[in-house]
Amino acid sequence: MKSLYDFIIQPLGDKYNNTVKISGVDIVVNTKIENWKFVNRLAVVIETPLAFTTKVKKGDVIVIHQNVFRTFYDMKGQKKKSRSYFKDDLYFCAIDQIYLYKNSDGWNSFGDRCFIKPIKSKDDLTLDKEASLIGILKYGNSSLNKLKINPGDLVGYTPNGEWEFLVEKERLYCMKSNDIVIKYENEGNEVEYNPSWASSS
Repeated sequence: MKSLYDFIIQPLGDKYNNTVKISGVDIVVNTKIENWKFVNRLAVVIETPLAFTTKVKKGDVIVIHQNVFRTFYDMKGQKKKSRSYFKDDLYFCAIDQIYLYKNSDGWNSFGDRCFIKPIKSKDDLTLDKEASLIGILKYGNSSLNKLKINPGDLVGYTPNGEWEFLVEKERLYCMKSNDIVIKYENEGNEVEYNPSWASSS
């Protein structure tokens, strides 16, 4: 059972991640299935496409687009599965819906995607705890490597290009390579910013 152009995947866990643990108690943080922020974006690859070969293999864990597992209500108010739904607990996933994959080498970005770790703000004149448009490169890619921008580097990025993901209880921003616009000289005292809700989910 293989698809021609799509990966066949299965959710890793439930289709929604909408609970956080506070003082040992599980708290439901949303009540509407339409909210994309609580859709599970972790999946296991069941089959790879026939039409092309990638570094993603059967059994790898991948980070995907929120709409793959997303449930919604149609215009008549009827509950519907996403158009990626195949059968049972299986879904189709297009190649451009994969952002990160994990194999025996650990996590690796996919295609032109990269992931940034936010840092704490040093600005005493703002209430924002997180520095704006600056972070530490967590997972790079080959195009950034050619520019000598490597994981651990302090980088600046364009606004509105970042998507928030939670990967192993760590909040990261996913973006494309061309969203990275500058490499800073690290001062060595940057502090990564991971809010408490991320590590408790």
